[in-house]
Amino acid sequence: MYSLDVNFLKDRAEQNQDKVNRFSKLGGNLAGWTPLYLGIAAAVGMQALTSVGWLFLQNQNTQLESNVQELDAQLSRLGAAEADIKKIQEQTSQVQSETQALATVFNQIKPWSATLQDLRDRIPRTVQIESIEQIAAATPAPAPAATNSNNAPANNSGAAAAPATPISPGGIKITGIARSFSDVNDFLLTLKQSAFLQGGETKIVSAESAENPVQGSVDPSVKVKLPPVVKYTIESQLSNVPASEILRELERKGTLGLVTRIRTLQQKGVIQP
Repeated sequence: MYSLDVNFLKDRAEQNQDKVNRFSKLGGNLAGWTPLYLGIAAAVGMQALTSVGWLFLQNQNTQLESNVQELDAQLSRLGAAEADIKKIQEQTSQVQSETQALATVFNQIKPWSATLQDLRDRIPRTVQIESIEQIAAATPAPAPAATNSNNAPANNSGAAAAPATPISPGGIKITGIARSFSDVNDFLLTLKQSAFLQGGETKIVSAESAENPVQGSVDPSVKVKLPPVVKYTIESQLSNVPASEILRELERKGTLGLVTRIRTLQQKGVIQP
């Protein structure tokens, strides 16, 4: 008889060895696919990062466009405000110029009443005034044109203009009689001290002896001849000193209206005190 000798342990060991071999082959195959998987993962990651970066940039561009639009609106508002400010400045400058011109007119006014009162206060008792005439101001000579080193007329563009020569307000001519030449000289000296006249321009134009125009007596049959007199003519230029500098003198001469106006302009800062 035959005996069946089966070694199950040996078969089981062979089966286990086959499984190990199969797993080893599968592991080797998986190790070969690893770089591909890593490349795919890297590509997917880069695509995701690119998408996120693109979304971020789009958001930043949207914010920048919004900021640009807001800045454009602010610039537009600022431009309109700047135009309004410039217009207001021009109007203010015009008003200031007109106010300054008006103040200058007031400051140059010296009423004739004040000038005549000053003459009455200064005339000696031995001097009489027959007439007072206003004479025109002397026309100043034109300033010579500026020339360069080659004696050619200089170009005035961009060059500062020469200060204008102040125009005299005119002058007066006083004629009358005096008892003597000394009295005429005394009258001249008192006129030179007047705040309403230019002392350097006050001078005696003529002075000559003449018959006394006052003749006669109580008894017509008796003729009385009075001593001769001096007939004189004095000319002077009116002062160009601003009225604001001689307020006290104007006030003493009774020109209270002008004094009040000038002091009001001084209080408002239009005329410097």
